[in-house]
Parts: sequence; structure tokens; C-alpha cells
Amino acid sequence: MWLRLGPPSLSLSPKPTVGRSLCLTLWFLSLALRASTQAPAPTVNTHFGKLRGARVPLPSEILGPVDQYLGVPYAAPPIGEKRFLPPEPPPSWSGIRNATHFPPVCPQNIHTAVPEVMLPVWFTANLDIVATYIQEPNEDCLYLNVYVPTEDDIRDSGAKPVMVYIHGGSYMEGTGNMIDGSVLASYGNVIVITLNYRVGVLGFLSTGDQAAKGNYGLLDQIQALRWVSENIAFFGGDPRRITVFGSGIGASCVSLLTLSHHSEGLFQRAIIQSGSALSSWAVNYQPVKYTSLLADKVGCNVLDTVDMVDCLRQKSAKELVEQDIQPARYHVAFGPVIDGDVIPDDPEILMEQGEFLNYDIMLGVNQGEGLKFVEGVVDPEDGVSGTDFDYSVSNFVDNLYGYPEGKDTLRETIKFMYTDWADRDNPETRRKTLVALFTDHQWVEPSVVTADLHARYGSPTYFYAFYHHCQSLMKPSPSPGILVCCSVN
Repeated sequence: MWLRLGPPSLSLSPKPTVGRSLCLTLWFLSLALRASTQAPAPTVNTHFGKLRGARVPLPSEILGPVDQYLGVPYAAPPIGEKRFLPPEPPPSWSGIRNATHFPPVCPQNIHTAVPEVMLPVWFTANLDIVATYIQEPNEDCLYLNVYVPTEDDIRDSGAKPVMVYIHGGSYMEGTGNMIDGSVLASYGNVIVITLNYRVGVLGFLSTGDQAAKGNYGLLDQIQALRWVSENIAFFGGDPRRITVFGSGIGASCVSLLTLSHHSEGLFQRAIIQSGSALSSWAVNYQPVKYTSLLADKVGCNVLDTVDMVDCLRQKSAKELVEQDIQPARYHVAFGPVIDGDVIPDDPEILMEQGEFLNYDIMLGVNQGEGLKFVEGVVDPEDGVSGTDFDYSVSNFVDNLYGYPEGKDTLRETIKFMYTDWADRDNPETRRKTLVALFTDHQWVEPSVVTADLHARYGSPTYFYAFYHHCQSLMKPSPSPGILVCCSVN
């Protein structure tokens, strides 16, 4: 009788020869050596149970490995009767929870329900790749990912600072899974956290009253920050050094978080990149209008808002997120609302009152961020014609300000200010000034005003501007990237 043990090619008889015995010994030794060189799976306790992560090496000699804990629940699933309600703490678990795979993303539709002009260029240019990250969405999606560096910094051997990333998009799509925090964690010796929060209808629907107050996506972010504040010490993080950061819509979320008493004490610093609570798309000032449009499309448009919300709870998430509700240009259909609680008043009024006094803030913008709004009127060969320039300015005024008294004066003033009179007939110059118009209005002016209002109260405020010229027929010629940063006094 033969006994088969180990690799199929290794067979042993009841009276093994010396050679076979040696072979068996070497095989076991190799297994033991291999096991000893493999990184052990890291485990960590939390207030809700124990987690098992994975130690992941990075493809660089200067970067140490990172412990990843993926799909960590920070809130209970917002399903059934919990839809359109603030998040609740997650349930505890027994044993060791495996945290080595990304969690499901929140329900969303990137193909029809998202105004393309509101999306980052890198997002729309890579929709096929982005689509791979949002397969199999699920309302049970309130999870975060934790990236922990494994090598101590001799300059800072204590508890590590923490950076929580709020993903952007258009309030209608996105996931923290798309952002790998490993390199930042290892290079900066910081703990990096990314997270999912409810987006679109499920994250921001509001009836304008108590039936559905809205701001669930923001409350998800606050609940995630509460989880981080209470549990990050288990990962070696410092709950007194938490920085929240984001870009675009993520930046407007961060800006709004600095204005909400719900997030008080949950973080100490904020980095607001290419966005602000003062941007035209940061807050939805017409929530009832878009909620009524949605309710009408799915057969829930009844007068009583409580009945309307109950009806919407009975619909599948897929049916709700696939409805095509287009907002006015430069605005959002489903986003944060002024509810008197999470956002108690207009953001500019809150800033003027110094509501974000307790935070250190860095803000910044990039050159040419308004290009997305101009691409449709740019001729790759000839730049922007005089007619297209006049139309773009008029369309900008009509969509953003409606039809106020003195509209013609406003339109002509904008045209005058954004005409390079030394080179007024140059189509390429018109393109540059048109991009500058949209960049100034949508990004620069809101960020500068936010920085100025914050600095008035003596809080540490920093501002940067990043200039990088891309190689493209429609964009300026190449030149080195320049980062300009300063403290605002």
C-alpha cells in the first residue's frame, strides 16, 4: 500500500529509503521556511469586535508594507425602514471578522443620472474602469477601509496622525474603494481611511420637512468620523490628530462638515481641495422640487409627505437611482440641504459667524478647473469664436442667476472683465479667458472667500494654487507644474 503525502509526485512506501526520507524532511523544512517568511495576517480589536486584515507590500524600495483592513462596518445597514434616516452604530460581532475585501458600493448610476459636467475629468475619461468599482451595489454599504503603515518614523514614534478621505463626484456617485490609501499611508507615516457614504437619492432626498430631512450622506460621514475617533487608537492612531480631506464634491462635504455642530470634536484639521460650501453646486436650495419630480416618476407623488416617503421606501434602490432627474446647470438635484440641524443656516452666514473657528484649514485650487464647462464650445483648431464667447457668457448668466433685473448689465460687465483687450480677436485668448471665468466663479472665488472668512477669526488658514499645463491641442502648452502656497493672515 502506498501513502500519498504532500505534492502528488512524492510517494512513500511503508519502508522508505534514506533518499525518500531526506526528500520528505527537506519538503517539510521548505514549507516551514515559506510560512516563516510570509507576513502574518494582522489582527486588531475594536469596540465592536476583532478584525483580521492583510499586510500588503508596496512595489517600491523606499515604501514599507501597509496593513489593510477593508470593509469595516461603521454603521448599521440603512435598509428597510432605516432608509432616509440618519445612520445608527454598527452591531457588534463575535469571533474575528475578515477584513480583506472591499465592501459593496452604495447604489448609484453613473451612466444617465449624473450630469457629466459635474464629474471630474479623470472620472468621465475612465468610465469603463470606474464601472468595475461599482458593480453589485447594495444599500448595505456603510463601510470604511483603513490603511496602516507598519514602519515607525524615527521622527515620530508615538500614535500616528490620521487622514480621512471623503470621495467626490457629484453627490450622485463614487466610492472610497477607488482610492488606495497605501502609498500615502506608507510615505507619510499616517493612517489613511477611505469610506462609502450614501449618494444621490438615497443619500440626499429631502421633502423639506420632518418626513425626510435629508443630509443622510453627510450624517454617514459624521458617523464614520465618530467611529474613527472612538476606534483609531486600536490601530495605533491619534484621535487628537485627525484630518479630513477631499476634492471637488468631497471638498464641499468637508467644508460643510466644518460648519456642522454634529461633527464637533471629531476632527481637528481640514483640507478643502477645489471646492467649498460656497460653490454653486455645494448645496441644494430646491430639494422639494427634485423630490417631487422623482416621486412623480415612480408613482409616489402624493400630497402627504409622510405617505410619499413611505411609498419611496417600498421601491427598490435600483428603481430610484435609475431615474433621470437632471438639475439646473451649475447646481445639483440631490445634495446637502439647509435643514436647520446638520446645516443650520446658509453656509456663508455660518462662516460669517465663525462657526468653523475650532479647525485648522487648508484650501486650494488648480489652474484651468473650469475647462470642463468650456469644452463643448471649443474648436480644437480655432479656439473660441466671438459668437461662442458671447453665447457662453449669456448662457452662464441665465443658468446661474435666472433672469434678474439688470441681467443685460451683468452679462456685459462679465464680458468686459473677461476680455483680454490687448488681444481681443484671438480665439485662443478667448478660450483662456472663458476657462478663467468658469474657474474663478466655480472654484477660486468660493475658496478665497472661505479662506478669508475663516482667517478673520484668527484661526490657522492656508491657501495653495497649483498650476500644471497639460499636453493637448485644446489646452495650454507644456510647462513645469508649480505649487504656490501661503498662510492667510
